[in-house]
Amino acid sequence: MKKMKMIAGGILLMSILPSCHKETKKETPKQPNIIFIMSDDHAYQAISAYGHNLNQTPNIDRIANEGVLFTHGYVNNSICAPSRAAMLTGKHSFKNGKVDNILPFNWDQDNVAKQLQKNGYQTALIGKIHLNGNPQGFNYSNVLVGQGQYYNPDFIENGQKKQYHGYCTEVTTNITMDWLKQGRDKSKPFFLMYHQKAPHRTWMPDMKYLGKFDDIDFELPESFFDNFDGREAAEHHEMGILEHMDVVYDLKMLDKAGDIKTKYRKFAQSMYNRMDSTQRAKWDAYYDPIIKKFKDQNLKGKALAEWKYNRYMKDYLSTIQSVDDGVGELLDYLDKEGLAENTIIVYTSDQGFYLGEHGWFDKRFMYEESFRTPILMKYPKEIKAGTVEDRLVQNIDFAPTFLDYADTKIPKDMQGESFRSILNGKSNKWRDALYYTYYEYPGEHSVERHYGIRTDRYKLIHFYYDSDTWEMYDLDNDPQEMHNLYNDPAHANIQKNLHEKLDSLREKYGDSDELDEKYLKRYLEHKDIKRSMKGNKNN
Repeated sequence: MKKMKMIAGGILLMSILPSCHKETKKETPKQPNIIFIMSDDHAYQAISAYGHNLNQTPNIDRIANEGVLFTHGYVNNSICAPSRAAMLTGKHSFKNGKVDNILPFNWDQDNVAKQLQKNGYQTALIGKIHLNGNPQGFNYSNVLVGQGQYYNPDFIENGQKKQYHGYCTEVTTNITMDWLKQGRDKSKPFFLMYHQKAPHRTWMPDMKYLGKFDDIDFELPESFFDNFDGREAAEHHEMGILEHMDVVYDLKMLDKAGDIKTKYRKFAQSMYNRMDSTQRAKWDAYYDPIIKKFKDQNLKGKALAEWKYNRYMKDYLSTIQSVDDGVGELLDYLDKEGLAENTIIVYTSDQGFYLGEHGWFDKRFMYEESFRTPILMKYPKEIKAGTVEDRLVQNIDFAPTFLDYADTKIPKDMQGESFRSILNGKSNKWRDALYYTYYEYPGEHSVERHYGIRTDRYKLIHFYYDSDTWEMYDLDNDPQEMHNLYNDPAHANIQKNLHEKLDSLREKYGDSDELDEKYLKRYLEHKDIKRSMKGNKNN
C-alpha cells in the first residue's frame, strides 16, 4: 500500500463640437465581481496547496497559484452558524448575536450583501448557510434546508422549498453555474456566495468517488494517542475517533441484518433512505463488502482505532474531490467568459477540522486544527500570483475587505479589518493578535465554553463554566499544543503580557463576563437546548 504522508458621431459632429472629446471623462473602472466560496469543515490539511500530502485539490490550489495563500487564517468561533454570521456581518459572535448553533440569527441586521446590493451589485447566496430565517441582502437565494443532505437534498429557492435529485455538491454547483450564466443582470457587478455542504459530517461521497482512496493506508497522526496531560478541558471532550465516532452513522456500517446497533443508527438509515434505488444499488455494491469484512474482523483497541481513522479519512477526502471539481468548473467558466481578470475569488471554510490530531474529529476548540481555516484568494488586478501571506487574518475581515475592493464605505460597527492594503503593499500596519470565543456548552461534544487570544507565536485560552482553567502555548516550539506552559515560572512575563493583551482585546471588541452570562441564560432557556444535548446532529 502507498503511504500518503461609438466611435462618437461622424466627422461633421466632431467639427461642430470640437471640444467634446477633450471634455469627456475617463471611464471609471468597473467594480470587481466577488465570488466567496465556502465549504464546511474543510481542514487546511486537506488542501494540497498547504503541503500536507493527504490528497490533491488542483482546482482549489489554482486560486493560490494565481493569487495568494494565507498561512494564518482563523475564525472567531469554530462552529458552523456563528462563523457564517461573522463572515456576513464582520462582527464577533457576541456583537451579531449568533453565538452558537442553537440561538436564532437576526437577519434584520446589516450585512455585507446588503451593503453591496445598495451599491449596485447583483447578489446571490447558493448552498449552505445554516442560519435560520429568510436570507436578506440577496437578489437570489437558493439555500439548503438546515444542515442539508448529501443525496437528493431539499433547498429553499427565494422562499419556496423544493427537492433536487442528485448529489448535493454537484447540485449546488449546477445552481450556481445556472445563476452565473442565466440568472444575473450581466450589466452589473455581482457578489456570489457559493457555499458547499461538504465535507461536513457524515462525509458521504459521490458515487463516482467511492473507493478513490482505498489503495492508501493513512498513518495515524503523531498526537493520535494524546493523553492530555496538563490540559483538563481537552481531556473531557466527546469527539474522539475511537470512543465517539459512530461506526454506522459516521462510517456507513449500516448492515442489512441490523446486527450493528449504535446510538445514531436511525439517523444513518434516514440518510440512506433518501437515495433512489439506483443510488442505493451503487452504494451497497461498494459498502456491503466493507461492512461484511468489518463484522468478520471484530476489531478492538488500537486496531479498531486505526480502522476507524482510515475509514473516516477515505470518506472525508472523497467528498472534497467533488468540491474541487465544482471550483474547477467555476474557474473555467470565468476564464472562458473573460471575467477572471475583474473577479475576486476567495476559497475558505467555516472553520478548520480535526483529521485525527489528538485522536479527534470535529472542531470547536481554539486549538490550531479547528481555530485555523484555509483561505486562498485571487484578484489578478491587484494580487501577484504565488503570494504567500503570513499575517493574522480572521473571518470577520471578509466583509470589510469585500466592501473595500468594491469602493464601498465600511460600516463603523464592523469589527473586522480590510486586508486589501497588506496584499497590495500600501500598508504594513496590521493586528498583532486575534480574539476567539466558543459558547456551545453544555452541549454535544462537551467542549467547554472558552475564549482566548493568539499572537504570531503564543496562545492563551480560558476555559470556564464547569471549570476555571487556563492554557498557554508556545506555537513555535510546540505547534501541536501538547505542553501547557501557563504555570511555568520561566514563562511568567509572557503570561502577564498575554493577559494584558487579552483584556485589551476584550475591551476593544466589547466583550465581557456580563455579556457572556446574558447569552448563557438565553442558551440554557432555549427550547432546542435539550434536543441538542441529546445528540441532535445539526452541528
